[in-house]
Amino acid sequence: MLAALRILNGRAPHRYTGIYKYTPEILKNVYLVDAYHQEVTKGDDVSNEDAYCILLSNERKIAFGRAEDAPCPIKLASPVVSYCGVLLIRSTGEPFGSLCHYDLARCQEPSTQMPYLEAIAPQIVTKLEAEGW
Repeated sequence: MLAALRILNGRAPHRYTGIYKYTPEILKNVYLVDAYHQEVTKGDDVSNEDAYCILLSNERKIAFGRAEDAPCPIKLASPVVSYCGVLLIRSTGEPFGSLCHYDLARCQEPSTQMPYLEAIAPQIVTKLEAEGW
């Protein structure tokens, strides 16, 4: 899993690439790749109130270059400035969580990253389910 995330991260201008699992209160970090620190494999969990990933529960994907460009009226208490992500859907059709790139600094327009995230999302879910997530 980490190898796939590292490849995705290497293609993106964003510092972080992660997989987050939805729970009622938080987004639980399952895996994380940090472009600056290769030894990082897991990040902090994030409150649903502070995470752009939670917006994916209503939309299949979301991409914006800056937080102020977010395609929603919600202003989150998040240090994330650049974000793009896709919804991960279980084989049962229920949402698992998200696969996303993000950064605390402004990055180039992330729309070029969306096809990669969308293409690998089903394989990521299959692997997560095989791991017991």
